[in-house]
Amino acid sequence: MRGVEALSAINSRPTAVVIADQLRESIIDGAFAPGDQVNEALVASRLNVSRGPVREALHRLVQEGLLLARPNRGVFVQELDARDVAEVFAAREVIECAAGEIVTGRDADRREAAADRLTAIVDRMQAAFDAGDWPRLGRIDLEFHTALVADAGNSRLDRAYATLATEALICLTHFPGAYPERSNVVPGHRELIELVRSGTMEELHRALHEHLSVDDHRLHGHDADGDLRHGRPEGDAVASQP
Repeated sequence: MRGVEALSAINSRPTAVVIADQLRESIIDGAFAPGDQVNEALVASRLNVSRGPVREALHRLVQEGLLLARPNRGVFVQELDARDVAEVFAAREVIECAAGEIVTGRDADRREAAADRLTAIVDRMQAAFDAGDWPRLGRIDLEFHTALVADAGNSRLDRAYATLATEALICLTHFPGAYPERSNVVPGHRELIELVRSGTMEELHRALHEHLSVDDHRLHGHDADGDLRHGRPEGDAVASQP
């Protein structure tokens, strides 16, 4: 189903939060494609609610960066290009490395517990891979990284990562190059688990950088001399992109 036809009536729960959740899922699943207009009146009619909570839901998604409001034209699903995808994944790296710094700095028992939680997720990832269920695999993949961030116990990192995770799912749906070689997905995540378990932060940082790099659209690199900084001036190849 496409567009508003993918939504289901909420009747007893006509809240802006529920509407935003349905719209967000429809954008992630591709029912609303990049560039599609999300018509306030049609959404309200489909969900059997007034236009007020729909307007609030759309505003929420504009603030999240999933929708774009164009004056006198309406609200549209954001169109992402390769650079946008690279920015999403680079921002994910920053947050995941900040969380990893906290997790790997803990004692061995707590690192082991974190590794066990992540292993349970990767086991489900393996099942999805074996079944050839790529949409489910992508969602479990993001669940893994969200769990890594959550293990740090920093609510601000959690909140910052939530929108990035949603954008990442959209990237995986519409940009095949955003996902690593499928045969490397499960082994790559198991490598990250072992680095969490060992508490080896520099290696974890480099592994996350490789894991979250998008084809040839890298916004920063890590040098052999141990420079692990983020946000450095971009190279000529990237700067020359439109």
